[in-house]
Amino acid sequence: MSVVDALNVWHAQRLAGQLRRNPFGAMGFHYDPEWLAGGGFAISRSLPLTAREFAPESGIAHRFFANLLPEGTVRERLVRDLKLPDTDFDLLLAFGGECAGALSVLPEGLRPAQEEQYRELTEKELVDLVARRGAIPAAWPAGQRPRLSLAGAQDKCPVLVHDGRYFLPQGEAPSSHILKFELADYHHLPAYETFTTRLARAIGLPVVDIVMRSSGRTRYAQITRYDRLRNEGGGVWRLHQEDFCQALGLGHEKKYQEHGGPSFAECYRLVQEASSEPAIDAQHLLRWQIFNVLAGNSDGHAKNLSLLHLPDGQTRLAPFYDLVCTRAIERIDQHLAFEVGSERNPCLITPSHWEALARACDVRPRFLGNLLEEAASLLQEHLVPVREAFEADYGVYPALQRIEQIVSKQCRRFAKR
Repeated sequence: MSVVDALNVWHAQRLAGQLRRNPFGAMGFHYDPEWLAGGGFAISRSLPLTAREFAPESGIAHRFFANLLPEGTVRERLVRDLKLPDTDFDLLLAFGGECAGALSVLPEGLRPAQEEQYRELTEKELVDLVARRGAIPAAWPAGQRPRLSLAGAQDKCPVLVHDGRYFLPQGEAPSSHILKFELADYHHLPAYETFTTRLARAIGLPVVDIVMRSSGRTRYAQITRYDRLRNEGGGVWRLHQEDFCQALGLGHEKKYQEHGGPSFAECYRLVQEASSEPAIDAQHLLRWQIFNVLAGNSDGHAKNLSLLHLPDGQTRLAPFYDLVCTRAIERIDQHLAFEVGSERNPCLITPSHWEALARACDVRPRFLGNLLEEAASLLQEHLVPVREAFEADYGVYPALQRIEQIVSKQCRRFAKR
């Protein structure tokens, strides 16, 4: 079997460029000359349009494309079950056809199909998929396996949902939704994410659309992809996006500030520089961080923020996703992914810490204080109605009381200050 050392990067039916790996496994990238001459766009702020190659030794291109891949135990399982070499290049070769955003990474000689193909899941297959937490059986014929990749450490699976039926994309066909599953040690994750996201929407944050579904006794969250558009015929168009690690040229291992990742102020400046509506999106970002502190989401890191590139040429802060009250889950670090001032413990944040954050973002402290007061008031107002609406849809869920206690306590703490 010949060794593959180059992959093509496609945007729809246009070749954007080529990835190559050197003998040490590092990946470089160069834009295709026709992409440069024909009005192609920079696929990342960290990869500006240029005729020169982003050499493997620089690490810039490698970090951008590696950020498309799954992390942690999800990656380990894929490598083990499908007997793949555990390298970023080989995983892109196997799964890069359907990634976050609009790019498809395919072997040389293969181009995106003009007519996407899907395989409808039977009820039994859907039950099995949920029970296996999104794992595609290795026994499936190779030609029927989807070429899909979703970054992150939680088990998830992209699907096409149409008229209440589920379809698995074939090859590199685009998906419309993401299914996120229970984990063995975190049984309530789908409910917690659905409830926390609904709570964020209730206080005015732009968030993804999410519902909770059940298959047998197993629950999962069904999330509409914000980087996909449905056309009138039911087809799916990809929208380009880049998460903040990609935009800042960082690897996924630096998504947390404490691990060398960006500060909140650096993310705030990125939005100011990149957004077509910087005043609106920068305020949304401030309110997102306030919500994380008040609602107990300590896992709001740089890969949970993205820039979305719209068909009209605008760049906007993407709707917020992966919102979970992690403080309601035992065995998860309760310290914030981004510091507020110099403090990561949400229970120890004081007005002086918020003032320090405001100064770092070049925002008037009183303006940030008003946003904090407004968010605390709105959360207290909507907490019970959101829980009642959730239980009207899904039945009584006692575990939500833990979230209510955390949110109420945080809101009261800041109201006193």
